Amino acid sequence: MGAALLPGAAFGIRPFVINQPFICRRTTSFAAIRNRNCFFAEKRISRPFSIVYSGAKDSDDSFSEAVVGQDGHLGRSEATGLEDELTMTKKALVVAQAKQDALEKERDQLLEKLAQSEAKKPEYMSAISDDNEVAIPEVEAAKSLFQKALKESVEERFALESKLVLAKQDAIDLAVQVEKLAEIAFHQATIHILQDAQLKISSAETTAAEGAHLIEKRIMDATESTVSSIVEKSEFAIGRALAIAEEASEHAKKTTETLIDNASPFDQIASVQAENMKLQGIISDLESQLIIARNEVNGLKLEVEQTRQQQKAFEQRAIDAERALLDFKESTGKNISKQVEEIKTFMKKMKIDVTKRTKAVSKTFKTDLKNIKTTVEAAKQMVRLKDYAYLNRFKALQRSLKASEDALRAWRQRTEMAESFLLRESRQDEGDADSIYVVNGGRIDLLKTDDSQKWKLLSDGPRTEIPQWMARRIQEISTKFPPRKIGVAEAMTSKFRPLELPKEDEVWSIAQEKPKQGDALDEHIERETLEKKRNALETALKRKATQLQGDPEQTKLESATGTGREIVFQAFNWESWRRQWYSELASKSTDLSQAGITAVWLPPPTQSVAPQGYMPSDLYNLNSSYGTVEDLKSCIQEMHSQDLVVLGDVVLNHRCAQKQSPNGVWNIYDGKLAWGPEAIVCDDPNFEGRGNPSTGDIFHAAPNIDHSQDFVRKDIKEWLKWLRSDIGYDGWRLDFVRGFSGTYVKEYIEASNPVFSIGEYWDAMKYEHGTLCYNQDAHRQRIVDWVNATGGTSAAFDMTTKGILHSALHGEYWRLIDPQGKPPGVMGWWPSRAVTFVENHDTGSTQGHWPFPRDKLMQGYAYILTHAGTPTIFYDHFYDFGIRDVITELIEARKRGGIHCRSPTKIFHANNEGYVARVGDSLVLKLGHFAWHPSRENLLDGSWKKFIDKKTDYQVWLRE
Repeated sequence: MGAALLPGAAFGIRPFVINQPFICRRTTSFAAIRNRNCFFAEKRISRPFSIVYSGAKDSDDSFSEAVVGQDGHLGRSEATGLEDELTMTKKALVVAQAKQDALEKERDQLLEKLAQSEAKKPEYMSAISDDNEVAIPEVEAAKSLFQKALKESVEERFALESKLVLAKQDAIDLAVQVEKLAEIAFHQATIHILQDAQLKISSAETTAAEGAHLIEKRIMDATESTVSSIVEKSEFAIGRALAIAEEASEHAKKTTETLIDNASPFDQIASVQAENMKLQGIISDLESQLIIARNEVNGLKLEVEQTRQQQKAFEQRAIDAERALLDFKESTGKNISKQVEEIKTFMKKMKIDVTKRTKAVSKTFKTDLKNIKTTVEAAKQMVRLKDYAYLNRFKALQRSLKASEDALRAWRQRTEMAESFLLRESRQDEGDADSIYVVNGGRIDLLKTDDSQKWKLLSDGPRTEIPQWMARRIQEISTKFPPRKIGVAEAMTSKFRPLELPKEDEVWSIAQEKPKQGDALDEHIERETLEKKRNALETALKRKATQLQGDPEQTKLESATGTGREIVFQAFNWESWRRQWYSELASKSTDLSQAGITAVWLPPPTQSVAPQGYMPSDLYNLNSSYGTVEDLKSCIQEMHSQDLVVLGDVVLNHRCAQKQSPNGVWNIYDGKLAWGPEAIVCDDPNFEGRGNPSTGDIFHAAPNIDHSQDFVRKDIKEWLKWLRSDIGYDGWRLDFVRGFSGTYVKEYIEASNPVFSIGEYWDAMKYEHGTLCYNQDAHRQRIVDWVNATGGTSAAFDMTTKGILHSALHGEYWRLIDPQGKPPGVMGWWPSRAVTFVENHDTGSTQGHWPFPRDKLMQGYAYILTHAGTPTIFYDHFYDFGIRDVITELIEARKRGGIHCRSPTKIFHANNEGYVARVGDSLVLKLGHFAWHPSRENLLDGSWKKFIDKKTDYQVWLRE
């Protein structure tokens, strides 16, 4: 059954299909036909009339007739009259057919134009709505701008006046400050001299006092020693004399006794005389010693006198210094008076300059005000012209709508007149109800071939499907369209209401709609909403632009490199567990994204024996010291909303048991992964494991897991998949990968399919006599060997570059180039697998196992953020060390220079004075204090512009 195409486009909407037929049932008797009430365009026709049924097998020029009279009988004469009338009608029908064909052609052209207009109509509507939406805010913005400009001009005038007053006051204050500064300078100068004089006097006094004290001490010591010696000698001499006297008395007694006894006393007298001689010798010695002691006392008295004279000389020098100080005060007072006069003259000049500047500012302000007025007038004129253009366009559309409506009315009248003559019976088989052609919605069902485009358009509706946005809009402004009818019986029984087309006011209501008074939103909330939408749109556009560019470096390459342009942020330190870290970190996601960070490394999420998370027990329990599992999911969602990749810190080398064995050893696991001693390596000496020997180094603080066991690898794979799918992690930071073979890491990464993966292979570097060796190839070779063992599926921290930077940045920049002319770390051999850093939670924070030199942090970040590899930024440096702006600036330089993990490095200089290298094609970095410029480098072509200048620390140039 045919479908009538109503000209809905005349009312501003797309043509649509409506199955609203003019229907008359085929009957088996003429009486039934006579008494049939027919409906045409939902209007009941109550009077009897002649009906012509047109069958599908009839030709265009053959008709089978049946005329029904008012009384239900056939009249022959009436039939002959009707035949004549029908012949005339046939001729008229041929003419009508030709006109109909012309109308059809014209209608087809109109339909094509309408389809084109309908195809362009959304653009016109969006343009009109956008123009109106833009024009109205522009007018409002112009008004607000003009008012704001006036207000700002008035405010600026008052501000200028206040600035003038403030300038005068500042001049006065400046003079006062100059006087104060002069006084302070004089005071400081005199204080310096006085302090020197006082220090000299005090030093002289102290030296004199010390000298006097020493002399007195020496005198006292000497006198005490001499007196004591004299006393001792005198006591000895007196004792000796008493003894001799006693002996003499005894001899006298003996002599008397001998005399009495008539004995000879001559021998005894001789002995007494000898003793007397000895006593006289001792007395002479004592007298000589007394003379010597007196001489020493006299010498000490002379020294005391000399020290007193020196003290008097020092006092005289102090008096001379005071006099010189007074003279200096007088001279400086004169100089200060001269300086004050000069300052006053300078202030007068400043006042004159300020008045001149205020006049110039007022002139420029007046000219700016005139320019603002002219721009406002131009904006108003532009708005008027746009409104006039919109009005003319609207009038033209209205005229086209009226013209199409008039054509539609004329076309309907013609079809109604033709239908009244053409409806007749077409086939002899009156019982076949499917052979009836029904006239649809005032249109004639002319016989056409199935492959006719006109027939397809009439039967199937528009050539293209209606877009969803148009369907939603149509449903809002109009009633539901009736469904298409697939058969005559369904069409005959349908009782739908006629279509109510929208009015012109409703069609143009969107373009003419203005905000009402009650529609104003809170500016703060609106600003935040718009900012979020803008950020989301910018990130989406960047992502879309990356996809459209098709740059292989911008697309995901493999799990070890991500997009190749990752910048990792370690979002915790050793003490972060003391706070609700997930909640605190979620609020920083916007700031990190705006700073240029692309990946965030979160702390270990698993329940742990140690609060930092590196001694995990129940792997599926994510309620840790950093927050609950809900907090973790919310944090990850917030990071994802800012297009940040989230890396989970997973500990696969060891796991702490929850239960003890019968021997009292902690090697029985609980929870979802209920392992036993068979999951622990057998060469771990502390936990009595019954597994296979370890494939790496032993971590003695916790049981080392045996990754050669199939059930262990299966459980770890499932756990990593769960972290990816249920929790939301995008990649991994693998802890202590030295403890097991990298081949197992390859298996885990292939199972969990992370966006990015980093392994911590921390090994000792080579030193000689406490000094770092120049050649560290063995150290970086061990890291590269581990990456090779993973099949290149994981990157690794470039520990070699960190260790070399410790020494190189202290005037040993020659360490930053290896014998092959490449960077000396892992980035020199395999840059796409090198994750560079200067410090992390182990080397820095409160642990400080291998801290980076604090005074070289900016140079360290300048090196890793401008070179190949994937740089990592530490939380403490970004938020606590006050170098956030420095790091952000270097990230911007990295992005503008197009640096990625595989950027080639050409090193021009590496010596004691500094380091110069070109990274990629568009960035040059200089470290050190030596003078250098790209224009002086013969091997560096192109034009370069300095982007960052930190003087002797570092400088960055970008290609113009």
